[in-house]
Amino acid sequence: MSAVALFIFPAAMALAASSDLLTMRISNKLVIALTVAFFIVALAISMPLEQLAMHVLCAFVVLAVAFGLFALRLIGGGDAKLAAATTLWLGFGTTLPYLAYTALFGGVLTILILVIRGIPLHPALGKMEWLARLHNKRSGIPYGIAMAVAGIMVYWNSAIFERLAA
Repeated sequence: MSAVALFIFPAAMALAASSDLLTMRISNKLVIALTVAFFIVALAISMPLEQLAMHVLCAFVVLAVAFGLFALRLIGGGDAKLAAATTLWLGFGTTLPYLAYTALFGGVLTILILVIRGIPLHPALGKMEWLARLHNKRSGIPYGIAMAVAGIMVYWNSAIFERLAA
């Protein structure tokens, strides 16, 4: 069980990143599955109730802040939900590094996409719907990619990973 559970979070992050890249959406089903999987894993490893409560509190704090950013149209709704589900797995101990890496990678990703958008897209590549959407200057930035990379980076230092790997 623990060997499989170790890879649930990274696999879900990879799915979120690829989904955001290809469709500019992060599925509610994926976020719900990630959330449910956390509780199943937490029960399987007998996570202490106090620690579980702190993970849930962390996720609620991040969700509140993220939905504030969503209301200001600074991030997408899928990004807000993914941030909360991610920090549910990470807890307070690794959430600040996660947010810092997300901001750093998100900034680099944004600059990269803006530069690429300034270069004309070859007509053959323009036939690829996801690439044409990504190249469109009126389209958003698939920030889920940065969130996924950051989440995977800090996951290896999280309390839940340490318990699963033990």
